[in-house]
Amino acid sequence: MKAIIFDFDGTLANTLPICYVAFQSVFKEFDNKDLSSDDIIAMFGPSETGIIIENLKNKNKENAIELYYEKYLEDHEQLVKPNSEITEMIRYLKEKGIKMGIVTGKARRSLDISLKALHMDNFFEIIITGDDVIHPKPHPEGVVKALNLLEVERNDCMFIGDSDADIEAGLKANVTTAGVQWLPDYQPSEFLVKPNYIFESVTGFKKYLEKGDQSEL
Repeated sequence: MKAIIFDFDGTLANTLPICYVAFQSVFKEFDNKDLSSDDIIAMFGPSETGIIIENLKNKNKENAIELYYEKYLEDHEQLVKPNSEITEMIRYLKEKGIKMGIVTGKARRSLDISLKALHMDNFFEIIITGDDVIHPKPHPEGVVKALNLLEVERNDCMFIGDSDADIEAGLKANVTTAGVQWLPDYQPSEFLVKPNYIFESVTGFKKYLEKGDQSEL
């Protein structure tokens, strides 16, 4: 394994709480609309800016986007906690000389806030955000771009994500694809699209890398 590409939200960090708060603030302030968490999840796909542009009725979208990022930064430390197992895993992969990338639907601005806050901003060779693609996941565009930038062959790389859209994108890009359920209170109990591997813990993933253990197929 020469490279591993990660999704971000729900895979490397539990950022849903901060996304909920920021979107709820925006839609309450500009549309006087109360959104539930399910309402927000239903809008997922485009980047945060894309979600606001497509769904906000108020024409003052630029100020709405600025409010989103203000709330995202302001409440990040309180709502998004570092996960020591994931941080150690990233360090472990770096020490092994495995290239790492991120393919996320997040906008670059919010991803940079999260990476810096979680002290992950110096580990990844390449980053593809929702700002960098025309077609968001489950389209494979982002994963294919990442492979080209990392300069690795498809069979030397793994894509890891937590959602059906992630799994579908990885499989369509013809790379080994793993679904993870290692962040508590975040991931689905099952995948509707079957990945090549499922890892329920960071420990299980490291065991796979160290020993070629395929028991989690």
